Amino acid sequence: MNKVVQAFLTGAFITFIFDFFIILGIKENYIDFYKIDLYYNILFADNQSLVLFLLFTAFFGYLVLYVDANKIKLPIIIFFFIASLSTLIPSIGHALGAELFMQKNQTFKSKRYTFTGDVYYIGRKNITFYDYELQKTILLKKEELQ
Repeated sequence: MNKVVQAFLTGAFITFIFDFFIILGIKENYIDFYKIDLYYNILFADNQSLVLFLLFTAFFGYLVLYVDANKIKLPIIIFFFIASLSTLIPSIGHALGAELFMQKNQTFKSKRYTFTGDVYYIGRKNITFYDYELQKTILLKKEELQ
């Protein structure tokens, strides 16, 4: 097999493992914390950045196959592995999820109501939203909002 193809596949595999743990930490410590009805697969698929995935795939593929010094590549891979596993720590996973998904003090309008509060997650069809006036989490259907 061509060494470039091997580098790409190796980098994609390593990046996929790191992505898995990052999304798992966000799912466990942010999505489940707010009781958002969302499967892991949908969260993973909807929030992947193809540009970042390809960038890290190229980086890790090059690092593993073309860099000969284990003293260089091993600490880098261990650092990224620990960083991706750190999202399994509740405070880190929640903070990263909030940074990626939460939008504070937003206003939405439907035909009959105006909602003001925090967006927890914007899904494919619904917006999980904490309403300040109702003081509870509600689901807003995207097609009903203006």
